[in-house]
Amino acid sequence: MLVLLPPSESKWAGPARGAPVDLGALHRPELSAAREQVLDALVAVSARPDAPALLGAGAGLAEVVRANTTLRTRPAAPAARVYTGVLHDALDLPSLPAAAARRVLVVSALWGVLGPRDRVPGYRLSMGTDLPGVGPLAAFWRPHLAAVLQPSGLVVDCRSAAYAAAWVPDAATAARTVAVRVLRDGRVVSHAAKHTRGLLARHLLTRTGRPPRTPAALLDAAVEAFGAKLLEPVRRGAPWTLEVEAP
Repeated sequence: MLVLLPPSESKWAGPARGAPVDLGALHRPELSAAREQVLDALVAVSARPDAPALLGAGAGLAEVVRANTTLRTRPAAPAARVYTGVLHDALDLPSLPAAAARRVLVVSALWGVLGPRDRVPGYRLSMGTDLPGVGPLAAFWRPHLAAVLQPSGLVVDCRSAAYAAAWVPDAATAARTVAVRVLRDGRVVSHAAKHTRGLLARHLLTRTGRPPRTPAALLDAAVEAFGAKLLEPVRRGAPWTLEVEAP
């Protein structure tokens, strides 16, 4: 089982001391050249006076955006600590056992994909950005991630729509990929969805017994802690959908 996560908009800036990011040491070092391209473009854009607007950030985040200019030199920290949003708080990546953490990947607009223990600095960049010098980031990352993300088992997809566009499973992988949709009283929710996806991911990664290997087994595992139902693919080559009721 592989759990795919989005990053969080809110991030810890990182420690005051320590080594900077080493692109070659990150998960899937084959992505280093693509990471260099996005990193160079982001550093250049972040030095511009119109950087907040170009990166889709409000004026109040000007200092956060400006900090992107120091991404190559700022001390790095494990991604499990850098991501601090609602989903990641509910999942609590730093406390996961090592074996469970190896089943988690975070899809990132800057790094492509990260493991929880990959060391990176905090940054400001979302997948919906049309980054000058690179272009729309989901389209940029799609062929790169397709080449390196070829999971052989069940995929539990907890990504938001923007990040889901950066990696689309092929037909064979889609047959064992389950996208998680969160409802409350029959309606799709947003903020509660992030929290519920985090809780679901933690349950799946820390429960006793073997990890689920099929969509049906995933449903059985989910209903141990949540109200849930499994929906078949809407078309051939599309993933399954697990509808989870927000607690």
